[in-house]
Amino acid sequence: MSTSTNGNVGCITFKSINKCFIFISTNSIMGLEYSSSFSLLRQLIITPCFFIFILLFLYSISLFHVTFTSASTPTTSLLKVEQDQEALTLLTWKASLDNQTQSFLSSWSGRNSCHHWFGVTCHKSGSVSDLDLHSCCLRGTLHNLNFSSLPNLLTLELSSNNLIGPIPPSIGNLRNLTTLHIFKNELSSSIPQKIGLLRSLNDLQLSHNNLTGPIPPSIGNLRNLTTLYLFENELSGSIPQEIGLLRLLYDLDLSFNNLNGSIPASIGNLSSLTFLFLNHNELSGAIPLEMNNITHLKSLQLSENNFIGQLPQEICLGSVLENFTAMGNHFTGPIPKSLKNCTSLFRVRLERNQLTGDIAESFGVYPTLNYIDLSSNNFYGELSEKWGQCHMLTSLNISNNNISGAIPPQLGKAIQLQQLDLSANHLSGKIPKELGMLPLLFKLLLGDNNLSSSIPLELGNLSNLEILNLASNNLSGPIPKQLGNFLKLQFFNLSENRFVDSIPDEIGKMQNLESLDLSQNMLTGEVPPLLGELKNLETLNLSHNGLSGTIPHTFDDLISLTVVDISYNQLEGPLPNIKAFTPFEAFKNNKGLCGNNVTHLKPCSASRKRPNKFYVLIMVLLIVSTLLLLFSFIIGIYFLFQKLRKRKTKSPEADVEDLFAIWGHDGELLYEHIIQGTDNFSSKQCIGTGGYGTVYKAELPTGRVVAVKKLHSSQDGDMADLKAFKSEIHALTQIRHRNIVKLYGFSSFAEISFLVYEFMEKGSLRNILSNDEEAEKLDWNVRLNIVKGVAKALSYMHHDCSPPIVHRDISSNNVLLDSEYEAHVSDFGTARLLKLDSSNWTSFAGTFGYTAPGTIFLVPCLPLNCLYTSYIRLL
Repeated sequence: MSTSTNGNVGCITFKSINKCFIFISTNSIMGLEYSSSFSLLRQLIITPCFFIFILLFLYSISLFHVTFTSASTPTTSLLKVEQDQEALTLLTWKASLDNQTQSFLSSWSGRNSCHHWFGVTCHKSGSVSDLDLHSCCLRGTLHNLNFSSLPNLLTLELSSNNLIGPIPPSIGNLRNLTTLHIFKNELSSSIPQKIGLLRSLNDLQLSHNNLTGPIPPSIGNLRNLTTLYLFENELSGSIPQEIGLLRLLYDLDLSFNNLNGSIPASIGNLSSLTFLFLNHNELSGAIPLEMNNITHLKSLQLSENNFIGQLPQEICLGSVLENFTAMGNHFTGPIPKSLKNCTSLFRVRLERNQLTGDIAESFGVYPTLNYIDLSSNNFYGELSEKWGQCHMLTSLNISNNNISGAIPPQLGKAIQLQQLDLSANHLSGKIPKELGMLPLLFKLLLGDNNLSSSIPLELGNLSNLEILNLASNNLSGPIPKQLGNFLKLQFFNLSENRFVDSIPDEIGKMQNLESLDLSQNMLTGEVPPLLGELKNLETLNLSHNGLSGTIPHTFDDLISLTVVDISYNQLEGPLPNIKAFTPFEAFKNNKGLCGNNVTHLKPCSASRKRPNKFYVLIMVLLIVSTLLLLFSFIIGIYFLFQKLRKRKTKSPEADVEDLFAIWGHDGELLYEHIIQGTDNFSSKQCIGTGGYGTVYKAELPTGRVVAVKKLHSSQDGDMADLKAFKSEIHALTQIRHRNIVKLYGFSSFAEISFLVYEFMEKGSLRNILSNDEEAEKLDWNVRLNIVKGVAKALSYMHHDCSPPIVHRDISSNNVLLDSEYEAHVSDFGTARLLKLDSSNWTSFAGTFGYTAPGTIFLVPCLPLNCLYTSYIRLL
C-alpha cells in the first residue's frame, strides 16, 4: 500500500487490488473547526464511515487470501483416487488377456501403477504418462481397456503383439496422447471416427493389421500429426480430401491396401511431406498438378496402381529426391526434365509402363544412383556413354524396349555393376570386351537382340557370374573355353545362335550349374562325359544341333536332372537309365538311340556296361566296407559293455553330455531339461506364436539351443488340436532333407505337449520381410536361394517320399531361415500323406491368400496346391 497527498485530498493505493480511495487530511479537519456548522456536521459523518470502510476492506483481503490458498493446493485424497482408478483400469485389462500374457505382467499388482509396473511410466504427479508393451506376445483385445481412466496418457505403445478385435471408439478420450503405436497386430474392423479427437497426436502408426473400411475423414482434425502409417491393411475407398489439412505431415504411408479413386488435389498442401508411399493399391487417374508443390520429397512410391497420364513434371524440383518408383502403371509420355537433372537419385523403378522418349536424351549422370529399372517401356535411341559415369550403379535394366545401336564400351567403367539386363531390344554389333572389367557382375542378360561376332574371351574374367543369357542373337564361332571359369554359374543359355565346333569340356567344371541350354546352334562332336559330373543340373537342352556318338554313362548319376531335350541330333546308343529321358519328346529325331522299356525306341542288344575298372573298384570297396563294418561292430560291442557297466554308478546329473542321444531311454530327464531351458515356458523365452502353439527358445545343459513349440491347450486341459500334433510328428519322422526343419523329439503329456526342433537363428521369412532393416539384407541372390530351398523341399516331399507328403500350408510364416539364410520348411500340422491308389480329398487347410483359387471346403489334396502357395509367396 502506498499513499500520496495533494492539498486537502489524499489517495491510498492497494497494490494487490489496484484501487485508489480518496480521504481527507488532518490539516483539512483542523481547518473545518473554524467553518460553518454545516461543514462540521458533514465532517463528523464522513470520518467514521471512512474508517469503517477501511476495516471491512482489510477483512475481505484476508478472507480472499485464505480461500485462494486452500483452493490452489490439491488435496492428497483427490490424487489418490485418480491413481487408484488408473491402477484398476490396467488391472481390469490385464485380467481380460490370456493366461500367458497375465503371467508376463506379473509385476502389475497392488494399487500403485507407478510402483515398478512393467512398461508403465508416470508423471511426477503420480499419474500414468506412458504405456509401452511392444513385442510382449500380448494376446487379447482392447475392449476392456478403459481409456477414459487414463486422461494424462502421452504414449501408447502396443506394437508387435497378437492383439485382435476392433480399435474401441473410446480411444478418442485420450485427449493428451501424442504417440499411438498399435502396428503389427491382428486388429480388425474399421478405424473409428473418434480417432479425430486425438488432437495432440503427432505420431499415428496402425500398419500391419487387418483393418478394413475407409480412412475416416475425421483424421483431418489431427493437425499436429507428423507421421501417419496405415500400410499393409485392407483399407478401401478413396483417400479423403481432409488429408490435405495435415500440413505438418512429414511421413505418409498408405501402401499395400485396397484404396481406389484418384489422389486428392489437397495433397499438394502437404509442403513438409518428405516420404509418400501410395504403392500397391487400386488408385487411378492422373497425378494432380498440385503435387508439384511438394518440393521436399525424398521418397515417392506410386507403383502397382492404375495411374495414367504423365509422371509428375516437377518431381525433383527441390533436388532432394532419392527413391522414385512408379512401376506397374499406365504412365505415358517422356521423362520429366526435373528427373533427368536430379543428381540426388539413389533408386528408380519405372518398369512396366508406356513411357517414351530417346533413351540417350532422357537421362543424365547420377553420381549416387544405385538401382534403375526402365524395362518394358517404349524408349528408343541408343544407349548413352553416361551410364558408365554412374560409378555407384549396381543394377541397370533397360530390357524390353526399342533400344538400338551398339552397347557402349564405357559401361565397363561402372565397376560397381552387379546386374546388367539389356535383353529384348534391337542392339547390334559386338559384345564389348570391356564388360569383362566388371568384377562384381553376377547377372548378365543380353538375349533377344541382334548381337554378332564371337563371345569375347575377356568375359571369362567374370568369376562371380551366376546368370548368363546370350540367347537369340547372331553370335558365332566356338564356345570359349574361358567360360569354364564361371565356377558360380547357375543358369547358362546360349541357344538360338550360330555357335560351332564341340561343347567344351570346361563346362563340366561349373559345379553349381542348374540349367544349361545350348539348343538351336551348329554344335558337333560328342557330348562331353564331364557334363555328367554336374550334380546340381536340373534342366539340359542340347536339341537341334549336330551332336553325335553315344550319351556318356556318367549321365546315369544325374539324379537331380528333371528336364532333358536331346532331340534333333545324331546321337546313338542306349539312353541313360533316369526318369528325365523317358518322354519321347526328349530324344526324338536322333540317329540310333535305344532303350529297354522305353516307348518308341527299340530295345538295346545288351545292357550298358561300365568299364571293367569300375567293377573292380566296386568289388574293392565292398570288401573294404565289409571289413570296416565287422571291425566297427566288434568295437561297438566292446564300448557298449563298457557303457552299461558305467551307467550303474552314473548320476542323472551327469547324463547330459548329449541329451538327444538318450531321448529313447531317458525321456523324463530330457523333459525336465526342456522345462528348465524354457524357464517353465516363460514369455521371456517366447520367440513366436502360431495357429497351433507358441514357440520358445531353449538352451539345454549341453549348450545346444533348440526351438520348442508348445501346443495350445483347450479349456478342459486337453490338447487343442491332437490331429495337427499327430500329423506333424507323422510327417517329420518320415522325411529327412536339408531344407526341411529337423524334429528332435516330442512330449505328449495331456497337460503340456510340445515338439522339439532344431533352432533357426534368423526366424521366419515373414518377420524378416516385415522388418525394413532385415529385408534390405535379402538381395536377389539370397532371395533366389530361399526360393530354391523351398522348391527343393517341396520336390522331395512330392516326388521322393513314399507315400508323397503334401504340406498344405506353405507361407512366409512357415519358412524358417538359419544363420546362412538357408530356407527350411516347417509346421507340418496340416500335412497329409497321399494314397497313390485312390483319390485324396480333404477339408480346407492353409493360409488365406496363399491357397490355390477355388480351393474351399472340400478340396483335392494335390501337390499343385503347395506349388501354388509357394508361387504366391515368391510374388
